[in-house]
Amino acid sequence: MYECRAPGPRPVAATTATTSAEAAVATASATAARPPGGPAPRLLPWLVAVALLSVIVQLAVVVPGSGLSWDEVVYVSQAGGNAPPAFFSAPRARGTSYLVAPVAALTASTAVLRVYLALLSAGALVGALWVWRTLLPTPVLVCAGALSATLWPALFYGSMAMPNLWCALGALAATGWVARGVLRGAGRAELLGSGAALAGVVLMRPADGVWLALPLLLVAVRRPKVLAALAVGLLAGAAPWVVEAFAHHGGPVARLHRASEIQGGLGWAVAVDDQLKALEGRTLCRPCDIPWKRPGTAVWWVALPVLTAAGVVLARRAGRGPVAVTATVTAVSLAVPYLFLIEYAAPRFLLPAYAVLAVPAAECLVHLWARARRGAGRPWRTLALAAVLAAHLAVQLQVLSRVSASSHSTSADHAAVAAALHRAGVRPPCVVSGEQAVPIAYYAGCASRQTAGHDAVVSPAALKDTARRIPTAVLVTDGDPPAHARAGRPVFLAHTRGAGPYSGYLLTPAGPSPARTLP
Repeated sequence: MYECRAPGPRPVAATTATTSAEAAVATASATAARPPGGPAPRLLPWLVAVALLSVIVQLAVVVPGSGLSWDEVVYVSQAGGNAPPAFFSAPRARGTSYLVAPVAALTASTAVLRVYLALLSAGALVGALWVWRTLLPTPVLVCAGALSATLWPALFYGSMAMPNLWCALGALAATGWVARGVLRGAGRAELLGSGAALAGVVLMRPADGVWLALPLLLVAVRRPKVLAALAVGLLAGAAPWVVEAFAHHGGPVARLHRASEIQGGLGWAVAVDDQLKALEGRTLCRPCDIPWKRPGTAVWWVALPVLTAAGVVLARRAGRGPVAVTATVTAVSLAVPYLFLIEYAAPRFLLPAYAVLAVPAAECLVHLWARARRGAGRPWRTLALAAVLAAHLAVQLQVLSRVSASSHSTSADHAAVAAALHRAGVRPPCVVSGEQAVPIAYYAGCASRQTAGHDAVVSPAALKDTARRIPTAVLVTDGDPPAHARAGRPVFLAHTRGAGPYSGYLLTPAGPSPARTLP
């Protein structure tokens, strides 16, 4: 028999202990969300303001006059756009094509695509930082968002159909979800969030996803549920790449081998100096045996490890050490392959590391700002720190303007060559091969088909056979044309600012036959 009775009063000692524990938890939570010297500001409006400012800069500097780059053409053309799909090589993954598909399937407008991606990436930045709201105070999160969003690579690629910034935002979100799951308890949100964020990164760039997963799995080694969520996310994100590897590349191992060949081979190769030089405004530095003309553009890069180390120390004093250490270890893992395993550099490669390192660096900057506003000499210290930050922002905007102008010039060159091809009678359906064939073919509405190099998909004989059915041109910028193009009719197309004079060798005889199908 069981006796059912009302519960009696709780012992005074137990009640007191419980109340004290609850008060301590409440105090700790309030402290984590409150900046020094005042009540906690609302987080969301500040994050939205940072994201909108980044969108405004992109719409003012990057978007006007921009066209699709070589890599963007490859990704966008898989989903629609202005031309047939370009060759999709072994190192690439389909995530970016999935991302742009809703717009590319409806319009070929580059401007519409740019606005779509700028707004989407801004929203993703807010979402990724929002994940950290239970771990870090508002000023640290706002500062971290401002740090990562105002770097020129982030502003330049925010509206681009490229995977690197999306890997950065996914890495920031995944690290936050794992830190929450390990430090605060793995609820449904933490499990779904960590798995989904990792899957998104792997879908964009499988290699980045693996380097992200390594430290996160190590951090979560004592949390079986978090481990399982990460494992599921890793497998789900890699599934399309693995399926495509079996379908078109002879399996995952063969695809990895081919990807390594295309990327110049992976192995010990210090590229730290290459990354430093690329920060002056080179979107790709391969090879990077160039003079370093603007060392001032890399001052922030040299200061970043110092800010990070100081931020970890300050976070430990504030009781947020595990969060800062998790972010730092994850960022270091993301940076390793691009600093020590490849022989060339591109600033966009390190965007995931920068996004996660912004968390401990922001801990340091918020502390410096709070100290500058206290004690004797407060106005001068505050003014000095503000001047340093303003100078950093000015450098980023200057480089962004220079990179954007160069990109716009290249796009204009490609459009000019495409227009000349149209005047020469090369109109859709058509095929373009040779120098810069991928972007120029896209602008012309043609298919790009290369006979040599990493993107080779047809033989010279097959290209000649295609020319009997549809207009076909081989582009040349300097030197002699390839042997299979010499029988074609040479036509001067345009004199470009970047690559000089472009000539085309038209393989199609006058009056092509009605059978106009692409190879």
